[in-house]
Amino acid sequence: MQLLTVFSHPFTDRYPAAVMDAFHEPFRRAGHQIDVLDLHREGFDPRFTEADHAHFWGGPVPEEIAGMHRRVEAADRLAFVYPVYWWGMPAMMKGWIERVFTGGWAYQYGAGVDDRGKQPLHALLPSIPTVLIGVGGSKQRTYDKYGYDEAMRTQIDVGIFAYCGIDDVESHLIHDVEGDHNAPRREAGIAQASGIAESFLAPDRVARTAKADHLAARQGMLSR
Repeated sequence: MQLLTVFSHPFTDRYPAAVMDAFHEPFRRAGHQIDVLDLHREGFDPRFTEADHAHFWGGPVPEEIAGMHRRVEAADRLAFVYPVYWWGMPAMMKGWIERVFTGGWAYQYGAGVDDRGKQPLHALLPSIPTVLIGVGGSKQRTYDKYGYDEAMRTQIDVGIFAYCGIDDVESHLIHDVEGDHNAPRREAGIAQASGIAESFLAPDRVARTAKADHLAARQGMLSR
């Protein structure tokens, strides 16, 4: 099995990297291959360029983006590990998605560019199992109180991944880990990341249906 992990943090010796390593350990023990796409180490430019804009309107795929497409296509499973910034992904990771999940590769309207806004959407990516692990500084009750976790799942799980065909996506948050006073929580977060990987690898894992689950939950709230 080939796992592609997209990682966004400026340091490799801080807590988010330790979370990623803990998540990877069950994959290593099982002999699986891991491709770590460290956006900072690889110097990925998250800015949507003129070349990206030209491709959006039917021009050629920028060479750097074509290389990213190949790495995604080679993966049997995807993972995204990141610190939560302002209740979402870091700009570096969001920019990676904006540039890499391109029209004609991740999604398409009708037969192509000319049908954008006129014809139905076709999701083009296969629904390979995908996991997101966000490392948050705030307490779980803060996420629960304001619905930040639900907002993240709506935007990311459904609005990005399911939109492009990756419906088998699960999101996890590791809460309240900032500062030495939270050392026990940090240790628990490491164990949580390892447990997420073990469940993600389990032969009896049930595929997720992010879009249907999201719509069913909304319908349930509306009918109360």
